[in-house]
Amino acid sequence: MLHALEVFALRIYMAIFKVVTALMPFKWPRMFEGTGSSLDLIRHMADAGHRNVLVVTDAVLVKLGVLDKMKAELDTQGVKYVVYDGVEPNPTVEQIEAGYRMLMENGCQAILAVGGGSPIDAAKMIGARAKNNKPVLKLTGLLRVHKGMIPLFAVPTTAGTGAEVTIAAVVSDTENKRKVAAMDIRLLPTAAALDGSLMTGLPAHITSATGMDALTHAVEAFVSRNAMKKTDEKALEATQLIMKYLETAVADGNNLEARQKMARASHLAGIAFTQAGVGYVHGIAHKFGALYHTPHGLANAIVMPHVLDYSLPNCADRLAILARACGIGDKGADDVHLARAFIARIREMNAKFGIPTQLAALKAADIPAVAKSAIAEARFTYAVPRYMNQRVAESVIKNLLPTNT
Repeated sequence: MLHALEVFALRIYMAIFKVVTALMPFKWPRMFEGTGSSLDLIRHMADAGHRNVLVVTDAVLVKLGVLDKMKAELDTQGVKYVVYDGVEPNPTVEQIEAGYRMLMENGCQAILAVGGGSPIDAAKMIGARAKNNKPVLKLTGLLRVHKGMIPLFAVPTTAGTGAEVTIAAVVSDTENKRKVAAMDIRLLPTAAALDGSLMTGLPAHITSATGMDALTHAVEAFVSRNAMKKTDEKALEATQLIMKYLETAVADGNNLEARQKMARASHLAGIAFTQAGVGYVHGIAHKFGALYHTPHGLANAIVMPHVLDYSLPNCADRLAILARACGIGDKGADDVHLARAFIARIREMNAKFGIPTQLAALKAADIPAVAKSAIAEARFTYAVPRYMNQRVAESVIKNLLPTNT
């Protein structure tokens, strides 16, 4: 563990950060929710006077026809549009720059982002790039998007990232083999739609990984020392929804109720962690994404039980609240037993979804760098319940090594 004085200093800093966060003027996007709400969003966008739009998405969604109804509605509303479908998982600086050039060449006034976290994050950075006229990497960091971004309308097609209500956009810096993030309240979209009908075609493995991503957001926000009453309410509801509906969504992808409830869960978890923060699960998962291109939701799912095991001594009461709310464990058990039951439930879900207990790509030689990166990311950023030092972080990550290594 860290020295007591260092932990005390971090606690004081994060307490101040909590007050600042509570006072920040979050302007949450106007929300449209339910089957067909993506078309309602487009009508709202047209009514707002946006007549020339860049659609940011990925090639797979275009190929699957997910955008067909939305494009037809854009035509009906008389909105001119051009589609940029060059976004891939973990969007790079180069991909964002390509989208920015398309926006500028076509004189687009607003952006419609359709997809998972990657297209929405890319759209945020394209919009910020257009408004600030700065290179992408100059916009990363805390509160560096000084002029905001051009109007952004978001339609998530996965129930995981909550990107439609986050103030962050993650960018892959391929030259330096790292992931960096822009974090600014001016990166919140103008409006968004939670349309579960767009998610019915998602394969089971993506549904499970993105769902566990949303669960990670909710749980890390709930155990954060920066948690507040308003974030607790959203994180708790999100956790309950995920525990109730994720298995159904994975088993029956066409179940509209499960899809819509998962979309809402992702949204609520996004609001919760945007204000309360996340923790070491994300710190480690981000490095896995940068080093091995591990999908973010999958990385979170693999890492989460191990970090919660370590954190349990300092957050058993909080995990027990989640367990009771979700009907996990014996009602009469004490907090520690309920906390362990909650973590065990996460492991059961991972096993049921075919999510591995270890990361096949992880190399023993990389563990010190992964640990160092996770510690640096959390330090003065996340109000984690229990801090790690280099030795402890390495010991936690070693649990993820393939058994044949």
